[in-house]
Amino acid sequence: MKIFKNKFITSTFILILSGMATKVLGLIIKIIFTRIVGTTTISLYTIVMPTYSLLLTISTMAMPTTISKLISQKNDPKVLNSATILILLLNAVLIIAMFILSPFIANNLLKEPDAYPLLIAMSLTLPFASLACILKGYYYGKQKMIPHVVSNTVEQIIRLTLVITVMPILIKKSYVHAATGLIFTSFFTELASIIVFLLFMNKKDAINLAKIKYNSNDAKDILSLSVPSVASRIVGNICYFFEPIILTNVLLHSGYSGSYILTQYGAYNAYAISTLTIPSFFVTAIASALIPEVSKYIETKDYLLVKKRLKQAFIFTFLIGLSFTFIIFVFRNNLLSFLYNTTLGSDYIRILAPFFILFYFEAVFASFMQAIGKANITLKITIIGSIIKLLCIAGLSLLKIGLYSLVIAEILNIILVVFLNYLYMKLFFINLNDK
Repeated sequence: MKIFKNKFITSTFILILSGMATKVLGLIIKIIFTRIVGTTTISLYTIVMPTYSLLLTISTMAMPTTISKLISQKNDPKVLNSATILILLLNAVLIIAMFILSPFIANNLLKEPDAYPLLIAMSLTLPFASLACILKGYYYGKQKMIPHVVSNTVEQIIRLTLVITVMPILIKKSYVHAATGLIFTSFFTELASIIVFLLFMNKKDAINLAKIKYNSNDAKDILSLSVPSVASRIVGNICYFFEPIILTNVLLHSGYSGSYILTQYGAYNAYAISTLTIPSFFVTAIASALIPEVSKYIETKDYLLVKKRLKQAFIFTFLIGLSFTFIIFVFRNNLLSFLYNTTLGSDYIRILAPFFILFYFEAVFASFMQAIGKANITLKITIIGSIIKLLCIAGLSLLKIGLYSLVIAEILNIILVVFLNYLYMKLFFINLNDK
């Protein structure tokens, strides 16, 4: 078919199918794991996940998108050598830091001494996840998506096998052993992913990768792209960190009880936002496929094709976002009951759903900025959006409207971020036409 001769559409389609399969397998694994280990293990695992997420953000240095752009532009696999050296050095520092800081993080910040072995375990998995990200970026840049499909499938099969065979043994020892064991499954799945990617790599590129030669120019290119992108994600994590702190303190000051805040904030995050972000993997697939296409056409100055690919990405995102938000809006109570056995968060979904159509565009804008070498713009917009959101939370919470202060702040943040991205995109194309 003619449509599948288009690499952008083909790559997007393959990544969406792979994402769906991964999502389904991941859900099955989550259900099995939960039933084997119980609530206490899940709670301990959940406590350390924000820390793990932050560490992964730093350790992987946005390598999938960074390497994807550089490979699509230069078509030179030698960039992988410098990326590997930078990543291994960064991960070595992070591992040492975690061995030193883990007792303090577990006892003083997380207030959970049992989290210590999990923090150590997660630090040891970081290099493998980071190296896998470099290879993912390589195949994104080459627009070869089959390795991703195979890699994701192998990862999930290994994780499922380990959960079924090893978790029952570990839970008999203790819930700490079981939670730590789940962290360590990432070691085996990421290692398997690296092996799969290397098997798909052609011999010439594999030989170049094995040389591990450092090139200062490649390193500068990598850092100029990855640092702003990672910084914007860290800013987002920091905003997420301060969100409940500001919300809780201001609402308590306004007369709300701690139990009300805990229940409603849990309903907002665990149920409403989790449900609304279900289609995110579709949009991630579109955004990932967009980077090498735009990077390639920017390099050749074929701006008409840049606009065409961007338009296609927006159309796909809009159609997916509209379809899912409509289904989530109409069947929100049924979905919440099926997924979480509750209808808490339904009112928040009712208000947020129409605006989440805009939220899905954020990933496409971020990929476009990365592709044109303007990841620093994404960082600035993220900082502005985060500051405005936190200020809105603080101000609106004084109006005694409960968690709706957070809902309104989220809506304003989505509108502002999308508007600023759209404004910069328009200016970018206007400046191109003036040249």
